[in-house]
Amino acid sequence: MTQLALLAHRDPSAPIAYRHGQAISVRRFLTEARILAGALPATGHVINACADRYRFALGFAACLISGRVSLLPPSHMASVLEQLRDFAADAVVLADTEHRDLRLPVFPFPSLGEQVSPDRHEHVEIPAIPAEQLATWVFTSGSTGCPQPHRKHWGLLRKNVVGEVRALGFTPEDPVTLVGTVPPQHMYGFESTVLLAWLSGGSFEASRPFYPADIAEALARCPTNSMLVTTPFHLEKLLDAELALPKIGSLLCATAPLSDALARRAEAELQAPLFEIYGSTETGQLATRRTSRETAWTLFPEVRLGHRNGQTWAEGGHVEIAVPLGDLVEQLDARRFHLKGRNTDLVNIAGKRTSLGWLNQQLLAIPGVDDGSFYIPEQAEQAGASAVVRLAAFVAAPGLGADHLLKELRQRIEPIFLPRPLVLLEELPRNSVGKLLRAACEGLLAEHERDKDKRHGRLP
Repeated sequence: MTQLALLAHRDPSAPIAYRHGQAISVRRFLTEARILAGALPATGHVINACADRYRFALGFAACLISGRVSLLPPSHMASVLEQLRDFAADAVVLADTEHRDLRLPVFPFPSLGEQVSPDRHEHVEIPAIPAEQLATWVFTSGSTGCPQPHRKHWGLLRKNVVGEVRALGFTPEDPVTLVGTVPPQHMYGFESTVLLAWLSGGSFEASRPFYPADIAEALARCPTNSMLVTTPFHLEKLLDAELALPKIGSLLCATAPLSDALARRAEAELQAPLFEIYGSTETGQLATRRTSRETAWTLFPEVRLGHRNGQTWAEGGHVEIAVPLGDLVEQLDARRFHLKGRNTDLVNIAGKRTSLGWLNQQLLAIPGVDDGSFYIPEQAEQAGASAVVRLAAFVAAPGLGADHLLKELRQRIEPIFLPRPLVLLEELPRNSVGKLLRAACEGLLAEHERDKDKRHGRLP
C-alpha cells in the first residue's frame, strides 16, 4: 500500500497558517489535528462546515489521520446540510458557528488551545496517508441543478494539487501564503487555499474575506509574496473599490470566465502576474493559463482530452474516472486547447443561435449596469426542442428602468433574444464563489410572476 505525506513542509517550525495576524507552525497544526482526531465522535463521515479556514484544515487533517471520510457541503444552509444525511446516515457536522435548527448531530469545534503546548524542539512526524484511502466526497454547487457528490481518494487528490504546485512554479525554498475569497468547501477553494499550501510547503490565511476592504486587510496581514486566490466576481469588485492594496506576489482566478481585459487590469493595478485555473468539481483542476498573455489552456501532466459521442472527455492523470466536460473545446494539440463556451450556454431560438456568455457580455456593457445575467427558465428547458424558448434576465442597475435597458439591448442583440421578463434587483443572489444557483433563479422568476399577477389583479 502506497503511503503519501500529508504535508510537503521540511521545517516543523515553519508557518502553515496565519490566523488573526499570528503565524501557526506546522508543529502546532499537526499536534492540534491529532488531538481533534481523538476527540471526534465515533463515526465514519464528518460534514466539515467550519467557516474558519484553519479550523476547516484541522478538521480535514483529523479525518484523514483517523480514517474518516469528509463531506464538503456546497453551502452551510440547514436544508443543504440535511440533504447529506440521506447520503451518509452516520454523518456528524463539525461546525465552528451555531446551527440551532439543524436536524443533524452537531459536534462544535472544541477549544484546543489549552491542550496544546508543543515543545519547539520536539520531533514531529508528518503523517503518511494511504493513496487508496477515500479522503472526501465533494458536492457540486447546484448552479445547474441539485448538488451531486464526487469522490476523491487521497493519492489522486494529492497528485492533482502537486500538478498545480508545478504549474504555478511554487517551491519549498520560496513559500507562498494563500489568501482566499472562496470557501474551503468549494473544490477550487479546497484545492487552491488549503491543499496547495499543504503540498507546496506554504501557508494560508484563515479568514475568508468577501468585501474589498476585508480582502485588503487580509492581504496586509500576510507576507508580501502572498497569492490572492479569488474569482472574477470578487476581483472586479476589489478593483472597482479603488483601495490602496498591499504588495502581493501573484493572483489566481477560477469559477467563471475571466476576460483578458480584467486580467490585464488586475496585473497592472496590483503589479503581479495573474494565473487562471480551469477545472470542475467532477475532474478537479485540469489546466492553467496566464490570461493576459495567452488564450490557450495548458493541461496538467498526464491529463488527456478525448472526443466521443459529440462531447469532450477528460481522463488520465489525477482524474478518477473519465468525465464529460460541460464546455465546448477546440483542441490545438495534445496539451493545449481553447474554450469556446459552455454546452449549456448555447441558445437556439427559431433557428437563430447565440450563447448566454455572449448575451451577458452585451448586458454588462450597458452603462450603469452593475451586474446582470441571462437565464434559461427551467420550464423552457423541459419543454423540448420544438418549444419557443423565452429567455429571462436578472439585472442590478441602480436608477435605470426596464424600458431603458431593453432599448439598450435592442441595439446590441437580435430582438428574438430579448429577455421576457427582465427582472430588476438591488443585487443578484450570487453564492460565495459568484455563481447564480438554479433554485435561486427559479425563485426569483416565481416571485416576479406573483408580483405581476398582483399588479394586474389576477388571482393565484
